[in-house]
Amino acid sequence: MPSGFLDHPLPLAFAHRGGAGHYPENSWKAFEHAVKLGYAYLETDAHATADGTVVAFHDKTLDRVTDSAGKISGLTAAQVAAARIDGTEPIPVLADLIMAWPDVRFNIDIKDDPAIGPLAEVLRATNCWDRVCLTSFSGRRLSAARRLLPRPVCTATTPAGIGAIRAGFPVKALAARFAALSVLCAQIPYSMATRQFIGRAHAAGLQVHAWTVNDPAVMASLLDLGVDGIMTDQTQTLRDLLATRGQWQPRFAG
Repeated sequence: MPSGFLDHPLPLAFAHRGGAGHYPENSWKAFEHAVKLGYAYLETDAHATADGTVVAFHDKTLDRVTDSAGKISGLTAAQVAAARIDGTEPIPVLADLIMAWPDVRFNIDIKDDPAIGPLAEVLRATNCWDRVCLTSFSGRRLSAARRLLPRPVCTATTPAGIGAIRAGFPVKALAARFAALSVLCAQIPYSMATRQFIGRAHAAGLQVHAWTVNDPAVMASLLDLGVDGIMTDQTQTLRDLLATRGQWQPRFAG
């Protein structure tokens, strides 16, 4: 059974794409800002270049947020390195991010098939097994990643797992299935975070993390419902709200 990924005091605060409300998404500046605020958890995305370098970037192509264009999986690492997010910020290499803060945990969304093998190599090279949680909208991608890894890491539920929880499948059977696959959390759109869903997920042995929550009133209502973690672009807002509630657990606390 993995890992130490979820052993931080609850509730968990995740900087979504590094904290995209303050600096360009998935940029070094965004991640650095979140870490300075005390965030123990950074959420990001994984794509691989044509020559196998894994970068922290959300889209399949560079077009939307950079001054360059093209599909990442069809470009070399050098070509991707030349692009600038919002015209100013370099795209981080995932291994560099992981090694920059050895006490920080990374929630990594596998965005495309070409990233699966190179990501497994990154985890081996950085020896960060207890510091990562893998997630994907594709159950097939997560299964492929599990097969390539020499040991279990934390993973989040697939959409099928979320559907099983919502449909009322027997929680004992779900718990056994999730444990066998090292599924330790359900990460869901905040609109799905009902008291019933949270209760069933907890009964199946999972934490519940809600995304992407930027309104402080919604943050507070989710915490009152019992969610175990919140992903936000507005990292300062979430930190301040948790501090007001006596629930802020910064990375340097222990």
